[in-house]
Amino acid sequence: MKQNFFKGLAKLNKLLLPSYSKQQLDLSKATKLQLAIIGWRVYVTKRALG
Repeated sequence: MKQNFFKGLAKLNKLLLPSYSKQQLDLSKATKLQLAIIGWRVYVTKRALG
């Protein structure tokens, strides 16, 4: 059940949150908010796959 929740959350993230890889964002120049969004997306993706 948890995995299904995170799969749905990952789809929602994909729709609502920006994709910094498509924007070719340099991580060394990213703001704290951008790093938080990247971290959140990584966390949700790992939970959805695991």
